[in-house]
Amino acid sequence: MSHALRLTLGTAAVVVATALAGPPAFTQGETYPNPYKNVPDHFKMTEGRKLGGTAGIDVDRDGRSIWAFERCASTTCKGSNVAPLVKFDASGTLVKSLGSGMFVQPHGLYVDADGNIWVTDGDGMPGKGHQVFKLNPDGKVLLTLGRAGVAGTGPDTFNRPSDVIVGRNGDIFVGDGHGGDTNARIVKFTKDGKFIKTWGQKGSGRGEFDTPHALAIDAKGRLFVGDRGNNRIQIFDQEGTFLDEWRQFGRPSGVFIDKKDMLYVADHQSDEKINPGGWKKGIRVGNASDGRVTAFIVDPDPMGSLEGVTVDAAGNIYGSLTGGQALKKYTK
Repeated sequence: MSHALRLTLGTAAVVVATALAGPPAFTQGETYPNPYKNVPDHFKMTEGRKLGGTAGIDVDRDGRSIWAFERCASTTCKGSNVAPLVKFDASGTLVKSLGSGMFVQPHGLYVDADGNIWVTDGDGMPGKGHQVFKLNPDGKVLLTLGRAGVAGTGPDTFNRPSDVIVGRNGDIFVGDGHGGDTNARIVKFTKDGKFIKTWGQKGSGRGEFDTPHALAIDAKGRLFVGDRGNNRIQIFDQEGTFLDEWRQFGRPSGVFIDKKDMLYVADHQSDEKINPGGWKKGIRVGNASDGRVTAFIVDPDPMGSLEGVTVDAAGNIYGSLTGGQALKKYTK
């Protein structure tokens, strides 16, 4: 073999190996810029009303207002008549509250292209919970998935569903499970709520999950699953075929992809015990197409950390806290 041919083949091998390696992994001590600053006290509740622990958060279809799914001014909605589904205008003022008496443990939230609000009730009690709801902006229930108060593994039951998202064609995806002895799967339905399929089980292999906590869909239609208990994002096509896994975004509790295909991941649990190797809590920002992390917002809050994340049309980032019972805004 000629020297020139050996060089050509060698170069090709390096290119192939680099492509297969994917985006660079996080290494201890690696740092990213933080071009964002916190906007203090942006969200304003009405007098006499306080905010509870909040996981679910999303931007309204107007690109300016923010919906949040809080836990009835507490850590749970059990026994409460406080309306937990709240909407804030662009100034951070509370303008709407919905869903009084409907939920046990507010969790995931997604706003679809028509402005409808999808939420998951992540716990259960007799006659209530373990369900997914689609509501119009005025709170009218348009669709219900799951059986009220019934935890199960069948096509019509969930066990502590964590999140929900809707594909471009209307197909519905539910991240079903929240650790422990709950489920660990993705469940797919038609836009009318008819069961299509499910995939995944408890584990750490490809296509297995340990708390499928957050869902997002990129410009290519790929489904991103925040597999929190396994410290990774798993990526699938919408039929459930495994495509890739990314660990460079930390331990994902919240995952959001904007219209520019930028990926935002909220990590509210990483430390040396849960996710060793120099990982910190905060929000990592990167590219959904190639997986490269470009920015990191360190979470300075001593009372809690960011569990949910969304971004408005102007590029402002919003985070929700369960432990700290707060919402935050970050702007460049």
